[in-house]
Amino acid sequence: MFNIVLYEPEIPQNTGNIGRLCVGLEATLHLIEPLGFSLEDKYMKRAGLDYWKHLDLKVYKNYGDFLAKNNPSRIFFFSKKAEKVYWEANFKKGDYLVFGKETLGLPEEIVFNPENRVYKIPMIGKTRSLNLSNSVAIVAYEAFRQVNQELKIF
Repeated sequence: MFNIVLYEPEIPQNTGNIGRLCVGLEATLHLIEPLGFSLEDKYMKRAGLDYWKHLDLKVYKNYGDFLAKNNPSRIFFFSKKAEKVYWEANFKKGDYLVFGKETLGLPEEIVFNPENRVYKIPMIGKTRSLNLSNSVAIVAYEAFRQVNQELKIF
């Protein structure tokens, strides 16, 4: 359905939880190295439960490797520094949804490149950012809603 891309994720529990979400949405999970943990990490596996074996997982040495192996035509980036909000995006089946690392987000050359589609999840409280797995879930389910509305599945 979709491609969820994590740029240099650092926390294994977040990645495990996102992997579980991907299984539930029939999405592919793409991990761009370096990772802040081993794929054998017990915390990641625990968060992913027994769903991990059903996950369509791809791992890349760096962002360039990811681009070269996928050549995505529709790619969306998510950053708290963006101007547009995620519900303004027009998602389609097969889109790539890219999220940055927990501590630093996405590199500025991606976020501030005017050619990129960059969106944010708005917040009005005093929180600096949302948890990565929560952010992925919010955006992935909006994309899922839009695609299923278009395909009239639900």
